Amino acid sequence: PLLALFAAKGADAFMLPPRAQVPTKLYSSTAERRPTPARISQTENYREANELSQKFLADFEKLAQNGMEKKRVAIFGGGLSGLACAKYLSDAGHEPVVYEARDVLGGKVSAWQDEDGDYIETGLHIFFGAYPNMMNLFKELDIEDRLQWAPHRMTFAMQEFPGEFTTFDFPDGVPAPFNMAAAILLNTRMLTLEEKVRMVPALLPMLLEGQSFIDAQDEKSVLEFMREYSMPDRINEEIFIAMGKALDFIDPDKLSMTVVLTAMNRFINEADGSQTAFLDGNPPARLCQPIKEWVESKGGEVVCSSPVSEIQLNENDETVKCLKLANGTTVSADYYVSAVPVDVFKRLIPAQWSTQPFFRQLDELEGIPVINIQLWFDRKLNSVDGLCFSRSPLLSVYADMSNNCQEYANDDRSMLELVFAPCSPEAGSPVNW
Repeated sequence: PLLALFAAKGADAFMLPPRAQVPTKLYSSTAERRPTPARISQTENYREANELSQKFLADFEKLAQNGMEKKRVAIFGGGLSGLACAKYLSDAGHEPVVYEARDVLGGKVSAWQDEDGDYIETGLHIFFGAYPNMMNLFKELDIEDRLQWAPHRMTFAMQEFPGEFTTFDFPDGVPAPFNMAAAILLNTRMLTLEEKVRMVPALLPMLLEGQSFIDAQDEKSVLEFMREYSMPDRINEEIFIAMGKALDFIDPDKLSMTVVLTAMNRFINEADGSQTAFLDGNPPARLCQPIKEWVESKGGEVVCSSPVSEIQLNENDETVKCLKLANGTTVSADYYVSAVPVDVFKRLIPAQWSTQPFFRQLDELEGIPVINIQLWFDRKLNSVDGLCFSRSPLLSVYADMSNNCQEYANDDRSMLELVFAPCSPEAGSPVNW
């Protein structure tokens, strides 16, 4: 019914009329891909991530030279966090074993093929230049060429003009923060000059004080922060609603301002931090499989269809004795790592741990649900090359994957992938979708 609702509205809702000024560049399998922006590897955050990666290799050398015993580590959860954990443990010379509950790797980036051969993805995934750990991971796995970089712009649908879009275009070769300043000032369709100026007092402390100021805003919602600095309501309507739903699938009145400021700080201070890339195919094959092969080549294991049903403890000190799998077998290791969503981990917490202050903090964490929608059309839409912020009450972002992903490329038909958020009362929706 939900898919039918969107399909019934027709393709015109996602098409650009001839007068729209947003440039389009349809993907072609013969077109040369844009290279990874060179300035990404020149940021402090990227260098720090690279140094941490190199430390694992240095640990391996120490392990080998000093005859230290490698450790067996059981990781439950085969999403990107669990796989990355296994990758770096194997780099350090240890023996990780990943246990994934489902028959496919990836967690929130997993995907399945249907009877027609089409991939059903768990979510629409893009990679920002400001993801230093991911950018290092792609480089270390030698799969940087699997990223398809979009033009450096942020595209927003115009709510009051259906079918029209506006962009914040980042000029090439201009250093940060001037490239973002130019992108904001040159766009005249979303915010007035007065509204842009009234944003400055709120953002100036972030620029001057950095992360300490950002962290101090954690207990304030986006709306509370806006009111404190007398920001116009239209800034929320035009910018922050779209940002909040794109970052955390939640409305601004429920979202910590620290989340928004962290993203803005990266985008402002890193010249290519806000540029986005799509993976060139389904994530399990194009991203998860290379990590699995890396881990296994170094003596680790990755096992699917092996859900953990219980964390069993030693009676004397309540440390982990073993993991019990759903098939009844038990797994023992030197160390244990949980890489599952918080809701799953809450169900696995042993009763002996549930009253301890450390684990009681889990009560403050709640997973936010989100729905991914894929629409296959029998015609080609004149759609934007890259990610689009929908700015609608029901949608967060969307993209025509037939333009942005080589595996899904099609010159005659479009496939839209849309993020439906917020989709639950906890996230701000009046309906529990």
